Amino acid sequence: MKNHTLLLALTFIVCGCHKNVKPPEPVGPLPTKAQLEWHRMEMNAFVHFSINTFTNKEWGYGDESPTLFNPDSLDTDQWLKIFKETGFKMVILTCKHHDGFCLWPSQHTKHSVASSPVKTDIVKAVTESAARYGLKFGVYLSPWDRNHPEYGREGYVNYYRMQLRELFAAYSEKQPVFEMWFDGANGGDGYYGGAREKRQIKGSTYYDWPTTLALVKTMQPEIIFFSDAGPGVRWVGNERGEAGETNWNTITADTLFAGKGGIEKLLNFGSEDGTKWIPAETDVSIRPGWFYHPEEDSLVKSPERLFEIYLSSVGRGSTLLLNIPPNRHGKIHSNDIAALQGFKKILDETFKNNLAPLSEMNADQVRGNNDQYDVQNLLDSNPETYWATNDGVMSATLTMEWDSPQQIGYIELQEPIQLGQRIKVFVIEAKTNNGWEEIGNGTTIGYKRIIKTKIVSADAIRIKILDSKKVVAITEVRVFPKRS
Repeated sequence: MKNHTLLLALTFIVCGCHKNVKPPEPVGPLPTKAQLEWHRMEMNAFVHFSINTFTNKEWGYGDESPTLFNPDSLDTDQWLKIFKETGFKMVILTCKHHDGFCLWPSQHTKHSVASSPVKTDIVKAVTESAARYGLKFGVYLSPWDRNHPEYGREGYVNYYRMQLRELFAAYSEKQPVFEMWFDGANGGDGYYGGAREKRQIKGSTYYDWPTTLALVKTMQPEIIFFSDAGPGVRWVGNERGEAGETNWNTITADTLFAGKGGIEKLLNFGSEDGTKWIPAETDVSIRPGWFYHPEEDSLVKSPERLFEIYLSSVGRGSTLLLNIPPNRHGKIHSNDIAALQGFKKILDETFKNNLAPLSEMNADQVRGNNDQYDVQNLLDSNPETYWATNDGVMSATLTMEWDSPQQIGYIELQEPIQLGQRIKVFVIEAKTNNGWEEIGNGTTIGYKRIIKTKIVSADAIRIKILDSKKVVAITEVRVFPKRS
């Protein structure tokens, strides 16, 4: 018995399992609990549905009669059922676009569904459908209002805040508002209660956003705010569905505001030394336009194109916000449904067979030589566990070997972003008949990075982290075969 006890003690000393090894220090700004949840949602649906759906416009002027809004077979359950089945986690509804028409019966204007033939409270219907199908709910409320007579003056900001109070009081009790969207389009020509003139505002000060956001926080403390520069999540800088190849979740937003020009590159790439965690949200429409137009029925993005967008958004550490606009009947068109279903099929088939657990995995070092930070953590699908290196080590190599050659098509990497974002450069190599050859590379990883590799048949790959802001830390590695 004594010999057995001594052997166990020696084993623990050799492997280091007895040590209480401190975790790596966090790096830079860190995400909030709500931001972590937002990252893990990965795909959300945007719904542009309003008076523009019936006037065939993208931006209404503000003088449109509410009687034009008349969906004859509105079915929000159909929308949410499709979104749920095809992998979306939240729906963000255009409760009011630039034309000022409100999809709920606002007590502060007659320019709403209450004056339409259907009189249906669309916001209520969507929140109820979202609750039924288990999706979160988000609100888009355009700051620009081309209908309101006081836009551009102090009175309008008060009106805007009253509408926010109204929305949150009426619709957030059963289905809390998870994200609130602020568009960067602000000021220009409009109806403005009959004035029919151009009104410009100073985007950095007119809305007094700090006061407005503080008001919303009193009603929904954990809400995430989207605008060009956050403060919760930022615009990706384009509407093509492309996050930056380099995509830092951090920026310094002190001088940024919605509608400020010339910051598209900054928004796309982020800042390695940014002072706030404000990750990029990639918004793009399934059609050329954001609202439904019958002439675009044949121009719906194909499943293959949607998959490419997924790789350049979620696959670059962003979250995809895909717009799917209902038609004039109040339903998602069959062409859009077919595209979404085809897209989901590609996702399921591509990321079905993870080859990583079938490999023998080794790293050139493990933090403290301790199981707590071992490479096996890369296979457990637990974002709280990770492989890490020792203090001061900002480069490391992970090797994976199989008993027989594998057709490598995609490699997925994830960082434990609860500790910040740290990886700066990495390379992926495969062992082939020609020796080790590079099959992929990248800069940032963040929440998730998917590398579409130079397809090879290989019995081993190695992932070389070449530079990191601090200690190397990776939470998940997945390897998928090429698509058939």
